[in-house]
Amino acid sequence: MSVDHKASPAAAPRPPSPQLESSGRRNLLWARNIVVVLLVLAFLGWSASDLGLSPQRFIQGIPRLVEFLLRMFPPDLTVIPGLWDAILTTVAVALWGTLLAMFISFFLALGAAKNLLGHNPFVYAASRTILSILRSLPDLIWALIFVAAVGLGPFPGVLALTVYSCGELSKLYAEAVENIDPGPREALESTGAGLFTTLRWSVIPQILPEVITYSLYRLESNVRHAFVLGMVGAGGLGFELSVSMRLFQYHKVSAILIVIIVTVATIDFISSRIRARVI
Repeated sequence: MSVDHKASPAAAPRPPSPQLESSGRRNLLWARNIVVVLLVLAFLGWSASDLGLSPQRFIQGIPRLVEFLLRMFPPDLTVIPGLWDAILTTVAVALWGTLLAMFISFFLALGAAKNLLGHNPFVYAASRTILSILRSLPDLIWALIFVAAVGLGPFPGVLALTVYSCGELSKLYAEAVENIDPGPREALESTGAGLFTTLRWSVIPQILPEVITYSLYRLESNVRHAFVLGMVGAGGLGFELSVSMRLFQYHKVSAILIVIIVTVATIDFISSRIRARVI
């Protein structure tokens, strides 16, 4: 009598447990992070060697640094009355560069904000591309370009600060516009209000404190940048400092540095007081 033995079905493969999957992901993340850290450390080591970074060289240079600083003392304070024109030129370059940038940046921000003109993909892409180009070149490069175009003097400094500041301020203005409360704007648009009316009564009141704050920060930065631009032909205190350094008039150099520090501190103080009132 034969017995029919049925083959037992093959056992179905068991899916990997969630614990094993989680452990595998963690191991991969750790491995990736370790590789990234090693690559960064390798780059830092190579760049330190390529740049010649050396604590020993710095320590050896301290006596020469001290000697250079001692040459500037005491400051020749008698030259300060003759620097007023340079001070006013430097502040005026920074102020005009900031004001022109504020005006232009407002219109660029309309196209760079997705909830306004930026809802059009072409307008948004074009506006963001312009902002990237403006920010990609530092103000010193813009100054050299405008010096070649319009000659030496404060005017190319104003143009350089205007162009570079537009790239910074437009991006900040656009982000402020994108973060506004859409309620007031939608209420105005529902009544048939046009773009100008919508901007006047719903957008500008909401972004005005941020616009003032960002613009004041930009003014503070532009005052510092104006000193540097003066050293490449834009006039002002930077030009006076450059001339004094070339003539080895170190006592005058220290006096100009004191004036620069006082000017920057004064602008920062006035700006902080205005921001405190606005915010």
